[in-house]
Amino acid sequence: MPVTMDRREWLTRSGAAAVYAVVAGCQSAPSLLKRGDRDLVRLNLNENPYGPSPAARKAMAEAFDESHLYRGIPYQELRKLIAEQEDIPPDHIVIGSGSGEILNVAGLIYGRDGGEILAPQPTFEQLQQYATTVGATIHRVPLDDRMNQDLKEMSRRISSKTSLVYICNPNNPTGVLVDGSALRTFCEDASGRTVVYVDEAYHEFVDSPTHRTMVELVREGRNVIVSRTASKIHALAGLRIGFGIARPDIIRTLAQHRTGSVNVVGLRGAIASYHDAAYQSISKRRTQQGKEALYALLDRTGHRYLRSEGNFVFFQTGRSIEQFRTSMQEQGILVARPFPPFNDWCRVSIGTDEGMERFAQALQTVFNS
Repeated sequence: MPVTMDRREWLTRSGAAAVYAVVAGCQSAPSLLKRGDRDLVRLNLNENPYGPSPAARKAMAEAFDESHLYRGIPYQELRKLIAEQEDIPPDHIVIGSGSGEILNVAGLIYGRDGGEILAPQPTFEQLQQYATTVGATIHRVPLDDRMNQDLKEMSRRISSKTSLVYICNPNNPTGVLVDGSALRTFCEDASGRTVVYVDEAYHEFVDSPTHRTMVELVREGRNVIVSRTASKIHALAGLRIGFGIARPDIIRTLAQHRTGSVNVVGLRGAIASYHDAAYQSISKRRTQQGKEALYALLDRTGHRYLRSEGNFVFFQTGRSIEQFRTSMQEQGILVARPFPPFNDWCRVSIGTDEGMERFAQALQTVFNS
């Protein structure tokens, strides 16, 4: 079925024309990657294409005046701010170079000495990949027939050898959210048998009333680690600021195994952005509007997709993902890597309206070829 959505229709569906007038200073061009003499639209890494908030930009510019200093003061300021927002003591928080560092450190600690890690498939793989470098065994549990993480089967698969269970909620790449009550019940049981790591990288994008953060289990002293990031809704991916929340004894162990230090400029940007609820709200709204426009486009093309609680959408292409990626790149669009066993599905990040317009045009060419 042909795709016929022009720029005006896309802007109308996304509502972005009105939103652009609300926040001055944010980017309005697609995220571009220069490759040779071509500009490729980056819709492959779940980046926030609008960039940091004006408040964060101002704070980062001013932070250059203290960039000759080590992290101390802003590190403690951000730690205290997160503690206040999450209603948890500061000694329950460790800040890392993106949530990726927290994932890596957890993979190291719980994967070494033959540790066995249980995770859904597909999901975000950074923790598992890092754990394999220290000799871990990864046990993967397929999604259920509704494309959700199969908590019942994961619970059944936990053994005396399981050192950590990983859950990404909402899941990446599917965007599907685990019901909050079901996840809490699972984590209560599993954390009595091993450590449970809940990756909440997309927490701020979630709209579902069934969502529950597992920080509530950390408050209860359970064997749970929760990680968050400033890379997504705060658009600070290149500044590398993320954090983990857990009991103080777990936090101390995670902190001892960090390999570097976060930077002052990123810390100042994160502090400003975490204070800026208005920007977070607008960023979330823009993303939701972009998703709704993309759903409408995929409805028109007759392609199956999953409604997402992240800043991306997972849809069925009807052809090999490798073939689809190549064809889209030829049209100037970068989409995500394969996520086996869903080898004819594609994860596409939500970009700016201009970026998504170019995506729609590329899709028309590829689907009609």
